[in-house]
Amino acid sequence: MRKQQKLGFFQIWNMSFGFLGIQFGFALQGGFMSRIFQTLGANEHDIPMLWIAAPLTGLLVQPIVGHLSDNTWHPRWGRRRPFFLIGAILSSITLFFVPHSSALWIAAGSLWILDASINISMEPFRALVADKLPDSQRSYGFVMQTLIIGIGTYIASNLPWLVNQFGVSNEAEPGVVPESVKIAFAIGAVVFLGSILYTVFTTDEYPPEDMDAFEREKKENAGLIKASMEVIKNIGNMPLTMKKLGVVQFFSWFAFFAMWSLATPALTEHIFKAPKPSLPEKPMMESFDEQSLDAIAFFQAENAQYFAATIDYVDQDKAFNNAADLVGSYMGMYGLSSMAFALLLTLYTSKRRINRKYVHMLSLMLGAVGFLSMYFITNPQHLIFSFICIGVSWGSILSMPYAMLSSFINPKKMGVYMGLFNMFIVIPQIMAATALTPIYEGVFGPGAINAMLLAGVSLLIAALANLLIVNKAAITYQGDTE
Repeated sequence: MRKQQKLGFFQIWNMSFGFLGIQFGFALQGGFMSRIFQTLGANEHDIPMLWIAAPLTGLLVQPIVGHLSDNTWHPRWGRRRPFFLIGAILSSITLFFVPHSSALWIAAGSLWILDASINISMEPFRALVADKLPDSQRSYGFVMQTLIIGIGTYIASNLPWLVNQFGVSNEAEPGVVPESVKIAFAIGAVVFLGSILYTVFTTDEYPPEDMDAFEREKKENAGLIKASMEVIKNIGNMPLTMKKLGVVQFFSWFAFFAMWSLATPALTEHIFKAPKPSLPEKPMMESFDEQSLDAIAFFQAENAQYFAATIDYVDQDKAFNNAADLVGSYMGMYGLSSMAFALLLTLYTSKRRINRKYVHMLSLMLGAVGFLSMYFITNPQHLIFSFICIGVSWGSILSMPYAMLSSFINPKKMGVYMGLFNMFIVIPQIMAATALTPIYEGVFGPGAINAMLLAGVSLLIAALANLLIVNKAAITYQGDTE
């Protein structure tokens, strides 16, 4: 097995930089798709189900993409980089068109395409760290990705607010997405493609050690059916420690799906007191007796009420859009704090070992505090505290589990196992998409803010589940003994 060479800061930065664009895509999706859905007529109970396309796509796409990238080699473009580029092109096109959706079903379908495209780029990035870095640098490598993800989350989450500050309106006709959101998504499309291209052109990959053996294995695994069968086979051979990590991932990602899908309706209503208003219904009088003055007077009174309600709707919708911009901006704080957390870990792990298990457990506990605190906040500015705590857990979620996983799985199957690990991300999201509202209403009662309470409890369970991890290689780097 090849012994990877240690890389310098800028080499690791270059190979991770594409994650800036990937996170622009995810942050815009996570921060503003629910707002787009609400603008197009969805209510808060519809929203989780409209999000189901995203995790379903990941469940299908990531293991297969991981397997295909394991069995790909191009003399110029390498193993993982072709998938970066394909996903980036598709994601950038979709990001541009998503906020221009004219109907709810178009927006939901666009989310499906967008998530599939982002997944094509994202999973090979996880495998690239394990391909390029020795075990002693993998915590460092995954934390570097998290640092860049934090930068992307913060900037992208603030884009609609920032664009609005430059004079672009965040108001629009009923059923139309504001111009500020459209421009923000267009900027995200450009950043996505540009950052991926930077990594593609500044990063090399190791060729297979035995090219003849690689080509034989490639022929044996060629075709989508064989790829699918190989994925199923690897599910059956999944290491026990990977399953235990999967429990941690399950409850972690359930919590964050609750935030992405319901934070906007929850916080605009509970803290800003500015819920998305319902469109007033225009009175209809298809026919009436012209001699019936009572009927005419009734119709005129109904029309007057409709016009008054329309004026109220415009004012309430403006308040909602302003609140939604601020929710997106405050959500950006979790990207900023994850960036700060990742920076500290980057500086530390570049020279020293860490206990990945306990770092992750404590980080998830802090995130649970952040979610639970939202219920008790009355001053919107205090959301900064909540999202700082959530950001620490997010920074750990994006690095520690992958660093642990990459320390004990077969390097030849790095792509497919990274893709399979995604099952423990998407299955809880599918569950949340189909049952989030009944669960939080059954446990805490009605009101979208209770989804944030459920997210806090879920993160606390995830934190305690770290105690299941006993594999020493996963917990901390043991030295170059493999």
